[in-house]
Amino acid sequence: MTASTALEPHVAFADLATADLVVDGVYAGGSNGNTGDDPMSKLIPGVGNQGGFRYAGSPAKGTVRLAVLYTSGGEVDWPDHLDVQTGTFTYYGDNRTPGRSLHDTPRSGNLLLRDAFAASHGTAAERAAGVPPFFLFEKAGTSGRSVRFRGLLAPGGPNMTSDEELSAIWRATRDRRFQNYRSHFTVLDHARVSRSWLQHVLKGGDPLEGDCPGAWRAWVEGRVYRPLLAPSTTVIRTRADQLPEDTSGQAVLGEIREYFRGQEHEFEACAVAIWRLIAPRTGAVDVTRPSRDGGRDAVGTYILGPVANPITIDFALEAKCYAPTNAVGVKEVSRLISRLRHRNFGVLVTTSYFHKQVQEEVHEDGHPIALVCGRDIVDALRHHGRTTLHAVRQWLEQSFPQP
Repeated sequence: MTASTALEPHVAFADLATADLVVDGVYAGGSNGNTGDDPMSKLIPGVGNQGGFRYAGSPAKGTVRLAVLYTSGGEVDWPDHLDVQTGTFTYYGDNRTPGRSLHDTPRSGNLLLRDAFAASHGTAAERAAGVPPFFLFEKAGTSGRSVRFRGLLAPGGPNMTSDEELSAIWRATRDRRFQNYRSHFTVLDHARVSRSWLQHVLKGGDPLEGDCPGAWRAWVEGRVYRPLLAPSTTVIRTRADQLPEDTSGQAVLGEIREYFRGQEHEFEACAVAIWRLIAPRTGAVDVTRPSRDGGRDAVGTYILGPVANPITIDFALEAKCYAPTNAVGVKEVSRLISRLRHRNFGVLVTTSYFHKQVQEEVHEDGHPIALVCGRDIVDALRHHGRTTLHAVRQWLEQSFPQP
């Protein structure tokens, strides 16, 4: 069954024990006001009712039969992220404070990640024995304990190196450094996980038998990824969609604007650095002189192809260090469009948002322009470890020193 045929149910708390897992279905929590309201222990018995890592079995003994990854979506320092268009899920491990080694965590979540990703690169038999089916759930709504099922996961992805799939990254809290994992999974194209298969796996049965999803079987037997791809039908983002909804993200954009206050043309170099975070294969970039409209432009190259024999395509970039109440309008984008005669594509980076008319014209007329708004900037910085206001301020001061 493919995702296009799936319904999106809302399953009552009393019905959890018999429910199938349907992609994007919501599973209600209880109403007693205690940990017993958590739906996970009812929906998948034996995995517990707390933490981001929940499983049946023991990571230390290598006996995990089934694993649940739960994300609240509210950890600014650890921004778990599901890209529904590509089916890629980024998840951070459970060593989130100083004082412990990478694998010495109470729930052994990082140990589970280490062993599962290692086994994923082995033989089919090693994957079958060492990689449990992973199920992704996220918090549904702003209150209560309801959860939403987001899909069946396989470690890694079709376009990633082993280093990209699982990497140990450094973080610091109050000047104390520690390591945690950043992992990447693929959401497999399977819309409904049957209750019978869940019960079969939980009882210790062979996961490849019973009502095993075809996408899981293909991955275990040949490491073939069949990602759940869901191209977006919404190409016009609202103002709210383009600006951070959390106060921390708003403060980050405020810090950037304040840093370049009175010399907004210097924001160009910062915009180039942000674009590199989003598009890491960006090559040489030349920041040009200030133009008559007070802005600064940049021209650069983007690298395609193998390392030994690459090709480059040209792009033009403009940056607008605007307040959140000041939208980028048609005039600014028209100027960039006029410069694309000799460039392959354009990039416009703003600390604000893009007017609806701008987005409509870019999409309807097919202009090859990447529109990078305030929320995109915050997401890129967080994804690369700059999750606090102090870290962003330090990055600005070190990367773009002012006289």
